[in-house]
Amino acid sequence: MSRTGLFISFEGIDGAGKSSHIKALADAFSAQGREVVLTREPGGTPLAEKLRALLLGDAMDPLTEALLAFAGRRDHLVQVIEPALARGDVVLCDRFTDATFAYQGAGRGFDRAPLAQLERLVQTGVAPDPAQLREPDLTVWFDLPAEVAAERLSHARLPDRFEAQPLEFFRRVAQGYADRAGAAPQRFARIDANHARALVWQQLEAVFAQRGWLPAAAGQDPQ
Repeated sequence: MSRTGLFISFEGIDGAGKSSHIKALADAFSAQGREVVLTREPGGTPLAEKLRALLLGDAMDPLTEALLAFAGRRDHLVQVIEPALARGDVVLCDRFTDATFAYQGAGRGFDRAPLAQLERLVQTGVAPDPAQLREPDLTVWFDLPAEVAAERLSHARLPDRFEAQPLEFFRRVAQGYADRAGAAPQRFARIDANHARALVWQQLEAVFAQRGWLPAAAGQDPQ
């Protein structure tokens, strides 16, 4: 019996802790017999990874950042995401378009209207229905106060040029995510990331169990 593909994105400011849970969710889906594609943005294809290196390392204005992000996203959709969904796979993507609205839109202060135009241009014409705007079926938003994220990042590796931004930048990014979630509440699931890892994992289990995608306690708490 063929299965319908699932496209799930994970969002949050740097330091929110989302990445540590994605692999555990992949393992939980695999345990249910699903094929899982783990991917990320910026990146996900050889071309998009080259653009990621430019985005994270080279100084540029917000429009250039947005154009590079959407260029990589188009290649990612065409080469990885859409074929996986057509096969019936589960696609777990560390960040997607909401990050561009949060970082370049809210964080950098770039006009959201051109971002919405780019979103429409890049994310249509890839699904079986050419008029469909390809969006995640679910976006898991790891909501964390900017001050807590900054404290976590202070103990991390050498930061890239986004992680090295001042606290006020991350406050704007966090608000950008809140605005996106408020505009699409049916797509977003908010996770309170200001807790110990085990409690964050319990919230994730509840989100996926509620949708019938995984049984309760399907995965292991990532240590």
